[in-house]
This record gives sequence, structure tokens and C-alpha cells, in this order.
Amino acid sequence: MGVIDLNVTWLPVHQPRSHASLAPDSRRELFHMAYKLEILIPGGLLLLATTPIFGHHSVSAEFDINRQKTYAGVVTRVEWSNPHVYFYVDVKDANRKVTNWAFESAGPNALTRMGWLRDWLKVGDRVTVVAYPARDGAFVAFPREVMFANGRKVFAQVDPGVTQ
Repeated sequence: MGVIDLNVTWLPVHQPRSHASLAPDSRRELFHMAYKLEILIPGGLLLLATTPIFGHHSVSAEFDINRQKTYAGVVTRVEWSNPHVYFYVDVKDANRKVTNWAFESAGPNALTRMGWLRDWLKVGDRVTVVAYPARDGAFVAFPREVMFANGRKVFAQVDPGVTQ
């Protein structure tokens, strides 16, 4: 077995100097640095807190609110989450070609205030959606209203001119 050497050399521990022992210029620098931190930290936190505000966009910037189209098909997916609820519908065009459309509606809280229930829209449901298509031609639209196979009609947004 090996032998363990217990002779340890202890090094002196550095003792920080008190602020009173600092020269007047050093104390002034320390004060200014602390003062700057008192301003910079809350300012930085405030900036971080306001960042989500810049993420919101106008519906009319992304969707053509002057062109309303009707889409009918079967729901393939529902994403009930913030900041927007998305649901996807397989829609057949005039040539019977199926395209999966994404509908970006208001957020869950807004839909709930409009009377929606989370479990109303399920995969496999037949729906008719009146919506504003995306300006860039993508298969995305902003729904105005959704009509279910049982005849129930619900609104999916309040006003397309309002920032969502």
C-alpha cells in the first residue's frame, strides 16, 4: 500500500482591504461603479421585460384583410398554445388537390373569452373556415369564423385590424 504524506503547507489567505483603507480616488471609483450597476441592472431587466412587446404584429401586415375566403375540410392538427392557437385543415381545391392549410387565430385566452372551449376543435372534425389569406401566398390564413359540421358557428377573432 502507498503512504500518504500528511505534511501540508498552508498558504496565507488573502484578506480584503476595507473601503476605509482605500485612497479617496479609489473610493470614488468604487462608488461610481456601484452607482452605475444600480442603474444598469434595473434598466437591463426592464429592457428584457419589454422584449415580448416587440414580438406582436399587426394582422393586416401578414394577412390580406380585404380578401376573405372560405375553406372547407377536415382538421388534421390543433395547437392550443400561446401566443396563437393554430389549427390545420386539409382543404380540397377545384381540381380535388388536397392542401394542408394552417389557421393562425387569436391566443387561448382571447378564444376562451369569445366562448371557445379547448376541446371543441378535434382532429377529424369537418369544418368550414372563413379567413383572410396570407399576403405572401403561403398556405396560412387568419380565421374570422369557424363553422362546425353540427352547425355551430364561432368567431375566431374580434377585429382583423387589431394587433394580435
